[in-house]
Amino acid sequence: MRKLIKKLSDMRCVSGFEYRHTDEILQMFMEYCDDAEIDSLGSVIAVKHCGLENAPKLMIEAHCDEIGLMVTSVTDEGYLLFANVGGVDERTLPMTEVVVHGKEDLWGVIGIKPNYLLESGKTVKISELAIDTGLDAKKVKELVAVGDSVTLAQSVGKLGKKQFSGKSLDDRASVAAILSVMKNIAEANINIDVYAVAAVQEEVGCRGGKTTAYGINPDMAVAIDVCHGITPDNSDNAFEVGMGTIISVGPNLHPKLTRALFDTAKRHGIKCGTDVDGGNTGTDAWEIQVARNGVPTALLSIPLKYMHTSVETLALSDVKATVKLLTEFIKEQKGDISWLNF
Repeated sequence: MRKLIKKLSDMRCVSGFEYRHTDEILQMFMEYCDDAEIDSLGSVIAVKHCGLENAPKLMIEAHCDEIGLMVTSVTDEGYLLFANVGGVDERTLPMTEVVVHGKEDLWGVIGIKPNYLLESGKTVKISELAIDTGLDAKKVKELVAVGDSVTLAQSVGKLGKKQFSGKSLDDRASVAAILSVMKNIAEANINIDVYAVAAVQEEVGCRGGKTTAYGINPDMAVAIDVCHGITPDNSDNAFEVGMGTIISVGPNLHPKLTRALFDTAKRHGIKCGTDVDGGNTGTDAWEIQVARNGVPTALLSIPLKYMHTSVETLALSDVKATVKLLTEFIKEQKGDISWLNF
């Protein structure tokens, strides 16, 4: 699992630029699925057929994009000014290492005035930051253009014996979970068709989740994303890393499908917790739920510390719990989904 998460984390797919790696992700799914394609928006859709006529369709979905930056201008001195793509936390950017994706990938650092030159208590904004590649202005202008994307540099990988730290674990760890589920059911006798989705552009509006759900028209769906892990400065609405997979409840989530996941977890001794979402979950589940004439939708989340930074951190056991829950849920399905009816 660690190697798979690292491979996915190493990919550099800022929202709107996922095409750099979607062919590779598609091939990873093809190893375990009957068919796979990339749709018109760029999302990867793979399917494992059960072989039964008119079998119910389950969609399991995670997004493959990541937050990042885009170059807005190149100064006369060769520095790169930039804008955010998605929910980038401005506080984390000063002195961050980045990769600029121009005609070739360039390593860079985000510079800032020394502290003693800043006004006391001032919070630095993105408009006041610049990327320094160490190259002269002429070379920078040859290699970098306005509109090029920028990703946060890769982080440490293994963190202690049980945790992993890196960039874009939101939501590549969930893509890894889905790949593992498809591997688990590749040779299993199942009674439903399972559609695995690596959706694009979640970080800028849950777009891939919306379009793939419309195209697949599933009978039920489970979105997988991350939730906040407890850190020294945040324990509210957060979960202990290592406590298992987190099952959400709320108006965005179908109560009977959600209850079925809790029941499966209980039967198989899978560690899980409960997240209460009174409105928008902030995930693709929000859009999947209302595709076409409505899709019974559930949400599983992996506790993640330091979200939307280059040092996102999770416990591998939570990813494995998510994989175990989905695998057992799929194997338990008998092909009759009338139990979902109100």
